[in-house]
Amino acid sequence: MIPALIILATFIAMECVAWSSHKYVMHGFGWGWHRDHHERHDRLLEKNDLYALVGAAISISFFALGSPLIMGAAAWWPGTWIGIGVLIYGIVYSLIHDGLIHQRWFHYVPRDGYAKRLVQAHKLHHATAGKEGGVSFGFVFARDPQVLKRELKAQREAGIAKVRDSI
Repeated sequence: MIPALIILATFIAMECVAWSSHKYVMHGFGWGWHRDHHERHDRLLEKNDLYALVGAAISISFFALGSPLIMGAAAWWPGTWIGIGVLIYGIVYSLIHDGLIHQRWFHYVPRDGYAKRLVQAHKLHHATAGKEGGVSFGFVFARDPQVLKRELKAQREAGIAKVRDSI
């Protein structure tokens, strides 16, 4: 029971980590890796994919911290379960963000429900040109697209964000 709670709590915490990393790192000093994700291209891979390696390193590190084979008596038992939570978040992220939203792994356009909401929210995130401003920095939990549209409009009017013509 406790391991399952640790995994669930880690998964939820990872959305918070992903949101803040996306807003403050990827759209901040890490824009060099993230920029090509916001630009049209025909390449299979992006520099932005390097962030997946960062997530994998975090998961592997927690697995190592929890492993008696690696850490011996100093192994921290929650580490393994945290590593699993990070791993599950990474898999879900890849399926939703890369697969569903950007259609890198499969082609399916949701017509309703939460999947449609995720796609709409992320498309609104990509409505800005450049790293300034923007909405919807999460990946798994999406806010109401109508609220996001109002926020984006307010950012445009305040000169915070440059919104692409297609919105």
